[in-house]
Amino acid sequence: MKLSLCFLLSALAVPTAGYSVNSKGIPNYSLQDEPLTQKEVMRMTTKRETIKMPSQTPMVPWTPPGSDYAQFVDIYSAMYRDRTMMIHKFIDEEVANEIIAIILYMRNEDSRQPISIYFNVPGALLRPALAIYDLLQQTKQTCDIETVNIGLCAGMGSFLCGAGTKGKRSAMPNSRFLLQRTGMDRAFQGQATDIVLEVRNVKAMNDRMEKALSEMTGQPVERIQGDLKRDFYLGADEAVQYGLIDQVLLPAPLKRAARGGEADLGAFGGDEEQRYQNKENEGGWGSQKPQAPEQGKGNNDDDGPEILKG
Repeated sequence: MKLSLCFLLSALAVPTAGYSVNSKGIPNYSLQDEPLTQKEVMRMTTKRETIKMPSQTPMVPWTPPGSDYAQFVDIYSAMYRDRTMMIHKFIDEEVANEIIAIILYMRNEDSRQPISIYFNVPGALLRPALAIYDLLQQTKQTCDIETVNIGLCAGMGSFLCGAGTKGKRSAMPNSRFLLQRTGMDRAFQGQATDIVLEVRNVKAMNDRMEKALSEMTGQPVERIQGDLKRDFYLGADEAVQYGLIDQVLLPAPLKRAARGGEADLGAFGGDEEQRYQNKENEGGWGSQKPQAPEQGKGNNDDDGPEILKG
């Protein structure tokens, strides 16, 4: 017993070679310490990064033309190869440059095949959106631009959605449009003369946007200016009546999936289902003709049993 106690005390008294740690967990070194091995130094100085996925964008298999093997690419790149693009971000200068580059890439690949653009845009800056509009107008000379609003197109997003090829501008039944004038992109500082010049420039760009909106909708400029004095919301059927789009995509009575085909955003009925254009007071929510009340019910809209009033 006495021998084991002496052995324990001698072991505690031996100074540990290497390093000590302060209150913050940082090693303390002194010149009297024995040199550390390379393995110990690497273990102390190497900082492990948090393990992350390579990309947060969904990856899908894609087979290159002429290849027998598929490779995983991000879903947006796969859509670009099928001449389909999705715009789902606020359009600023950086996003506008990306969109312009993708459209130019599609034009270079094939200048005749149509391009499909799906919009779910929370808003856009005035000048970058006009740059995209100019490119769309130039691209429409050689190929069709199909546009679809699948959610919300706010501000210049509505303007771009209506800039597609006439007859190929569509919207989902529950989609919404918000038309509005766009102010300055950011706070502007400087001399009073410079501020006046900037405001005048922004007003001129808005006037050009209203003129282009008049051409694509067929509405007079005076009406558009009156509508854009405040936020101007349009439903899908109202956008058709306004001339911003051409049709609302209604689900077909028989889905393609029931016939062994794909059920995608293109699985919609033909022209006979589009009852919004060239017909007055027909189709569209809120525009149906009032039905005559059934005989014996009068104007009672209660679904329950009638209450006898004494």
